[in-house]
Amino acid sequence: MELEIRKLVNFEEEVYIEGFKKAEKPWRMFAVAAVITNPWAGRYVEDLNPEIRAYGPVLGELMTKRIIDIASQEGMAGGEAIEAYGKAAVVGTNGEIEHASGLIHTLHFGNHYREAVGAKSYLSFTNTRGPANAPIAVPLMDKNDAGKRSHYLTIQFSIADAPGPDEIVIVLGGASGGRPHHRIGDRYKDLAELGYDVDNPAAV
Repeated sequence: MELEIRKLVNFEEEVYIEGFKKAEKPWRMFAVAAVITNPWAGRYVEDLNPEIRAYGPVLGELMTKRIIDIASQEGMAGGEAIEAYGKAAVVGTNGEIEHASGLIHTLHFGNHYREAVGAKSYLSFTNTRGPANAPIAVPLMDKNDAGKRSHYLTIQFSIADAPGPDEIVIVLGGASGGRPHHRIGDRYKDLAELGYDVDNPAAV
């Protein structure tokens, strides 16, 4: 089955005041969603790999280009403008969570975005199931530093007519920076205070 995209949806917000205080510069969060036909809807399929390998690169390339265009600002290319990033998928009610997971948890999809923004961190994610207008939550984190709490963010929106029962919504999200008035410190501060090895936080 060939990839069938019903529509693409852009989401963007620009925050000027956060927490009753003006931001030093506008804080932007944005996302691109592709509403696609679920090739496995309504039946159990043992091997998902043919569609994963066929759909992943096409969606990855298309959606990465689109979110880079949204992020681009005067004097700054989109890849440079994106500091935090993430991904999500919502499968319709005739599908499995595995279907949502399969299409975003593949290097054939995610590496397009990761390489375009020059990232070192993995793409944070959610995979959920729901009806049309289901909440879409895209968790973000700093593209190079997974311990940078200022960039622990969540983009929230919905699409009134998606996903349909036989559809999947695939999403890439990004932000121009962390929370404007971040003041809770980074993960490394806690590690040091608790006596853990700050140079090896993954061991905790």
